[in-house]
Amino acid sequence: MERIWQKHYGSIPSDVETRGTVVDLLHEAVGKWGDKPAFHCLHTNLSYNEVERLSRDVAAWLQAQGLKKGDRVAVMMPNLLVHPVVSFGIIRAGGVQVNVNPLYTPRELGHQLRDSGAEIIVIFNQVTPTLAAVLDDTPVKTIVTTGFYDLCDLQAPNPPVHEAIAPKAITFPQVLREGRELEFMQPEITEDDLIFLQYTGGTTGLSKGAMLSHGNLMANIAGFEAWVDDVTRHGEEVIITALPLYHIFALMVNFLCYFKLGSHNILIPNPRDMPGFVAEWKKWRVTAFTGVNTLYLGLLHTPGFDECDFSALTVSFGGGSPTQRAVSEGWKKLTGLHITEGYGLSETSPIATANMLNAPDFTGTVGYPFPSTDIKILDENDNELGVGEAGEICLKGPQVMRDYWGREDEHDKHFTHDGYFRTGDIAEVSAEGLVKIVDRKKDMILVSGFNVFPNEIEDVLAAMPGLMESACIGVPDDRTGEAVKVFCVRKDPVVTAEDVEAYCRDNLTAYKVPRHIAFVEELPKSTVGKILRRELREP
Repeated sequence: MERIWQKHYGSIPSDVETRGTVVDLLHEAVGKWGDKPAFHCLHTNLSYNEVERLSRDVAAWLQAQGLKKGDRVAVMMPNLLVHPVVSFGIIRAGGVQVNVNPLYTPRELGHQLRDSGAEIIVIFNQVTPTLAAVLDDTPVKTIVTTGFYDLCDLQAPNPPVHEAIAPKAITFPQVLREGRELEFMQPEITEDDLIFLQYTGGTTGLSKGAMLSHGNLMANIAGFEAWVDDVTRHGEEVIITALPLYHIFALMVNFLCYFKLGSHNILIPNPRDMPGFVAEWKKWRVTAFTGVNTLYLGLLHTPGFDECDFSALTVSFGGGSPTQRAVSEGWKKLTGLHITEGYGLSETSPIATANMLNAPDFTGTVGYPFPSTDIKILDENDNELGVGEAGEICLKGPQVMRDYWGREDEHDKHFTHDGYFRTGDIAEVSAEGLVKIVDRKKDMILVSGFNVFPNEIEDVLAAMPGLMESACIGVPDDRTGEAVKVFCVRKDPVVTAEDVEAYCRDNLTAYKVPRHIAFVEELPKSTVGKILRRELREP
């Protein structure tokens, strides 16, 4: 498709020039911002210089454990000061960071560790019981544990490590002490080298690791920097990070982009504690914020949030799930800014499209493609569609992943013959180049910005005693956008909805647990026995 959207770019370049790696980004930012505070959490600041020094010690320690360029290291923790230090340490040592949701169940964690082949994990103390349940069935050989108060000025005991993990683990403070005495040899890292395995839901019920390179991230960072340049005050930004850093949105925008811009990044370990989150916001003159629709909605309904100072706020980014117009209007009424919505995926590092920051109001679209990004709208037979026609949006650009880890032999399933990534999302493009997502992957459910795939829920329930079969769909939900609903056929008539929910909680992350459970005599099926979810969606 012709880049009809570029006539709206103004001073934004039509293409971005990508140079260097994230290691270069770190050194350039440290050289520019030095003793300026980079991150804040739990009453403690870390300066740019301190992040450089501490991450060097982590990198040296990792090399001493035998880490070579390309080896995978899993990171499983909330937003704490340790997170950026560990991330930069892994990156500097040439490792590939595997981002893990700390709320994962043992089943989910085990799959990700086995699939990635990670032999080292840095894990938050409180979730070590999850690792203990699957450790023997993973390739993990080295465990680093960390707690709330590592690197913090607060002096308090960290939560205990699970008894099965403690004897096999080293604490993060020990890593720093040992790494400080070790020599660090910077490996040669290029734009083509991998930096992250970003796991995303798979239609098989098992998540897949998007292979993201330094070049992918640097291209998206360059595009973002150009996009926000007119409203950005380098070295003066204060961004508050409530989205988890294991999520690609916060990882690229909040962490890497705003580090390059010299921002002071306020990390929120537990955004579910909305009163605590609001109390922290009140301490700062926040200039930038990122969130999913449910996070914006939660803040708007938290007492005291209207007492925050929004006079410095210049950008409010929305992504991860569709932003509701009513939420954007409520946000604008309170803060003076509407929510600037964009679109992307883990596979695109993540931003593919975004609305202009000078748009006078909420557009109800996901905006224009980013610099250097091309799109195609294809029908079910791969015929290219034109303006105003709805079809699968396919993306090509320097931010698009190489492939899925361990599934490179399936490349032709994920990409068109001319190299466009098949998103599976249905979209249309207006005559002005605005992209509107009209549907999502056929069966995917989007809960508070997180992808939930029905096959995974059904696979779990297939192992539940007392159930014959089940089918899963998404239903509208005022709080989370969508919620999971399952239809179950009982084998044992005494099985209750409470039993189903309890079984799911034992095997699934909380946001995947069904909120609605219905029992039916049989499920609708095609002539070949395929369950017809579309019929379950009908009233």
